[in-house]
Amino acid sequence: MPIISKITRGKRNPERYNIYLEEKFAFSVDEAVLIRYQLTKGKELDQWTIEEMNFEDEVRKAYNKALNYLGFRMRSEDEVRTKLKEKEFGNAVIDEAIKKLYTHKFLDDQAFSEALLRTQINSGKKGPRAIQQEMQKKGIDKQMQEDVLNSYSEEEQLEIAKELAAKIAAKEKMKTPSQIKQKINDSLMRKGYSYTLVKLAIEDLDLEKDEDQWTDIVKEQGDKLWRKHSSKLTGYDLKSKVKQGLYQKGFPSEVINEYIEQKEQEDD
Repeated sequence: MPIISKITRGKRNPERYNIYLEEKFAFSVDEAVLIRYQLTKGKELDQWTIEEMNFEDEVRKAYNKALNYLGFRMRSEDEVRTKLKEKEFGNAVIDEAIKKLYTHKFLDDQAFSEALLRTQINSGKKGPRAIQQEMQKKGIDKQMQEDVLNSYSEEEQLEIAKELAAKIAAKEKMKTPSQIKQKINDSLMRKGYSYTLVKLAIEDLDLEKDEDQWTDIVKEQGDKLWRKHSSKLTGYDLKSKVKQGLYQKGFPSEVINEYIEQKEQEDD
């Protein structure tokens, strides 16, 4: 069996040691492995022990890489596995490193999922469907996704959806009720809320317009349509095109007619 002829401390990392067998460099190990296997000059090593030490040392390397990766923020198990694969650690080494991370409470997919849920709710105002997609991207187990999302009650979802709907309505006040409803529907659906819940959020809003508001809104949108089509159309064709556009945007017939009459008077 080969004999350890020399042990030197690493220059770049003083916590690692270079092991020489029969005067030739053989491998390097972490200080913890050195102590665990009581490596000293003159000790004989069989091949099985060497392989066992190298495997344990690789596990420690992977474990330390994972700790550094986890130092920036919480990660899911899947994220850590992916990172270690990028660093070219083998599957067996990664499995052991993951076990150690769980043992020392550095990994916890349940806690990670719960934290992700609250972050997505508080910062992103996301609905359950969007949050579930985020969990899937992080490799969270499907059953765990469902269990964690069950804590996101419909009451809380509706409260947030109403808040978002009100903000959109206030921002889009120069739009018709139909346009505002569509804007809210599209925005909240993208955020992961269900159609039923979005409908309830919209029902809670007062989107009615008084006469002066209708006048301001139709002028703003009507003039845009008029400018857009006046380069190609005139007379009846232009009026018909603008009327059609305003109708599609949800303007009442009487409001559209008043606007067209006003434009006719301007042209006279």
